Amino acid sequence: MGEIWLKEAERLGDGSIGGAMDTPSAPGRVVWHTTESGTGNAAFKSVGEYLIEIGAEPHFLYDPTTDRIGQFGPLNESARALKNDGLTRTNRTGRVCTQIEVLGKAASPFTKTWKPGPNFKALMRAIRSWGVPDTWPGGALADRYGDPDVSRSRSVWATKGGHYGHSQVPGNDHWDPGAIDKNAIFAAAPKSTPAPTTPATPSTTVTISLAQVKAAAERDPRLPQGGTTHPAAVKVVEKALKAEGLLAATYAADGSFGTSTVAAYKRWQLKLYPGASTKPGGTADGIPGMDSLSKLGAKHGFKVKA
Repeated sequence: MGEIWLKEAERLGDGSIGGAMDTPSAPGRVVWHTTESGTGNAAFKSVGEYLIEIGAEPHFLYDPTTDRIGQFGPLNESARALKNDGLTRTNRTGRVCTQIEVLGKAASPFTKTWKPGPNFKALMRAIRSWGVPDTWPGGALADRYGDPDVSRSRSVWATKGGHYGHSQVPGNDHWDPGAIDKNAIFAAAPKSTPAPTTPATPSTTVTISLAQVKAAAERDPRLPQGGTTHPAAVKVVEKALKAEGLLAATYAADGSFGTSTVAAYKRWQLKLYPGASTKPGGTADGIPGMDSLSKLGAKHGFKVKA
């Protein structure tokens, strides 16, 4: 599995923007958009807030003039920046479908004036970590709205991994990101960019007790701040919740299953069981059960016993 959260990016929103991919066996791809806005910090803030408000979040928001980057959601789940193509959920096509909104306008290709820096290189590092090739399988990018030379081939989209413009995605009618220099995207981040050092996932030999974790979740919120019941087991759960983007680093290693960890676990349960009850005793009440905890362990390398 590739990078899920870009450590160099600012977090935007609550981290929950989509869901599981529909065709995870298909190659990974990237879609480039432009926001049709200005650039700079004020635009970054207002556009980020607007995308959240209308529920059209991509994975990333990038300012090509300042190299500022923010991330709305994890790369192992879908985003919301594309229209469906009939019954095909284009946002959920492929192993990954990473979507990037670049501050700027399609009529003024951002590669003519941009200043890519270390954050852009980090972005490309994350893209390549999923095996997305440095190719543009969709052919020519649009240089105007309704450009007749642009293909939106359903077969290419379904089967070819690589980089696409919004203008090349079937079921969509936008012409962004305009006629950007496709080769410049790769030249700005040579493949020799070293991969980051990331923490190892918990060993598969680690086994935690559901009874201990559940007891901590029920008791720790009533203790003084930072109080612990079974800190060793709780730390394993906190680390996994942090990796899912559900728990802030501040609370991810204290071993206390306090109110923040309960809230993070509740968000994990809601990912597993959309629409579940969040009331005490409900399926998404923030108290671990065997099914939800085992599924978290399966993703993050630990086992669960009763």
